[in-house]
Amino acid sequence: MNTKIPLLSEQKILERIFDHIDNETTDHGDTVWKEPVANYLSQERFESEIALLRSLPVVFCLSAMLPDKGSYVARKAAATPLLVVRGDDGKVRAFINGCRHRGMQVAKNSGCARAFVCPYHAWTYGLAGELKHIPGRAGFPGVELKDNGLVEVGAMEKGGLVYVNQSGPADASMLEIVPDLFSEQQAYFDQSEYTDEANWKLLAETTMEGYHIKALHKKSFYPYGFDNINVVESFGSHTRVVFPFQRIEKLREVDPKDRRIEGMVTSVYQLFPNVAVSILSKHSTVTIFEPISPTRTQILIYRATNKTSAGATTDVEEAKRDADFVKAAGFDEDREAACAIQETLGTKANQHLTFGHFEKAIVHFHQNLAQHLSNQEGPEGER
Repeated sequence: MNTKIPLLSEQKILERIFDHIDNETTDHGDTVWKEPVANYLSQERFESEIALLRSLPVVFCLSAMLPDKGSYVARKAAATPLLVVRGDDGKVRAFINGCRHRGMQVAKNSGCARAFVCPYHAWTYGLAGELKHIPGRAGFPGVELKDNGLVEVGAMEKGGLVYVNQSGPADASMLEIVPDLFSEQQAYFDQSEYTDEANWKLLAETTMEGYHIKALHKKSFYPYGFDNINVVESFGSHTRVVFPFQRIEKLREVDPKDRRIEGMVTSVYQLFPNVAVSILSKHSTVTIFEPISPTRTQILIYRATNKTSAGATTDVEEAKRDADFVKAAGFDEDREAACAIQETLGTKANQHLTFGHFEKAIVHFHQNLAQHLSNQEGPEGER
């Protein structure tokens, strides 16, 4: 059965935005959600969320970050050191980044290699994870090369993104409803990494609503946008939130069939559970919220040029300027807000955090997170 859920077309999005502007409305939900504060502090809840992240296909990096045979990215995902590499056959594979001798990580950061040599004792692995060489092999009787390759986990590419599923083969059917967000023409040009003293969900929540734009981003994003005007759609466990810029008003004078939405909105796809893909004016970002502890998060941001309606891509220098503006403006404000909230959670100020009708995407996120965790526990609450 085809489970694909179509998202609104550009024209339908524009119509809804103009309707919201004219009537001072926004898309909203019909549920008020109260999320227990304990779910942002509990070690048990944190461990359940890590187990969930390991059980689903989760975005690991951009395909454009693995352009050549031997290109690799090594980092932790859901607290597991992983190595993702493009093989000689062009296929992307993922492995636990641990030597089969003594467990040392065989690669760091990113680059391009013909083989991976463990820096501890020089055991050597090929691009398909196979163990190729043991120095002083006579000292390891009974240790067969064919039985000691890197441990492989599920990996697949879709729409310019690399997904990893640590619990088994990546299931393509789970990604059928996710649109192809990147093309081969888009160029990867930059990345950033931050570590914040906040639960990963607090940071992710900042990307899912426009209710805070005027108050929090008064001098950064708000002068270019609107107060609490968004188009919000859900598809499966995921959502898309569209944030219009004020310059979208120029399109009222354009024949509807000739209107183009690019450069007029920011579209944020929340790919459940912990990834946000943002299509901005001149560049796109993949933001991954990696939980480190209940109160600490690593944020990884990968940046690429935008694809255009004409089939081209934005200029790299234009994309860099756009990225510099975003980095210097509202992004840091969102991070600071999440960290400030974390500081109050251990007090008696709130037993729960409240998400109202204007925070529809966040409610959808928490509903799905609760459901997935419930399913993970099983009928008798055992993981």
